[in-house]
Amino acid sequence: MRASDIMTREVCAVFRATSVQSIAKLLLDAGISGAPVVDENGHVAGIVSEGDLLHRREIGTTRRRSWWLSLFADADGMARDYRKSHGMKAEDVMTSPVVSVGEDAPIAVIAAILEQHRIKRVPVVRDGLLVGIVSRRDIVRALAAQAADQPTQADDRAILSTLMQRLRAQPWTQSGTLSLLVDRGVVELWGSVPSEDLREALKVLAGTIPGVTGVRDNLVVSRPIATAV
Repeated sequence: MRASDIMTREVCAVFRATSVQSIAKLLLDAGISGAPVVDENGHVAGIVSEGDLLHRREIGTTRRRSWWLSLFADADGMARDYRKSHGMKAEDVMTSPVVSVGEDAPIAVIAAILEQHRIKRVPVVRDGLLVGIVSRRDIVRALAAQAADQPTQADDRAILSTLMQRLRAQPWTQSGTLSLLVDRGVVELWGSVPSEDLREALKVLAGTIPGVTGVRDNLVVSRPIATAV
């Protein structure tokens, strides 16, 4: 899956000169938590989120520092805080530069970007022009759709074959002894593993095989015995 497969194409965007009050109303009316800011040519200039509108002079939520903390605060940081709390247009309060992706960006890369930058959405661009946006909700929606598309039945031999292939592909499955049995879609795990983490991971791996209807855990955690030197 790529950005073009899951992105929202009808994006609620604002211009650099859009007023803060208009942005707040847009977020509320559209039920969204952020909107890209574009220039007159449609190029992404930044993004405004609810977080950018939290500390505002109009509602008395500007950042207040004690006098001794102010002594250690840098001038640039205080200037940025003032601009966000007193600025009247999108360009005053937006976060810029903004992280963006192309239409062919894999969904795994997008998820990593959202996590790494601690953001909730990322604009999708083509030649710098805004063509869509991918949010955390879009990724969750793709996950739900993928789960719905999974086959409900599969041959036990096919399940066992797929399970063995996936086990061999994981480096962490080489520890311990493992026996497998598949009966009418239910995977039974037998054997000994060296840790609880490995045990839980094996259960998850088995449960993700298409056609599996259940996992029976008969594994025993047998930690290595330390020997005195």
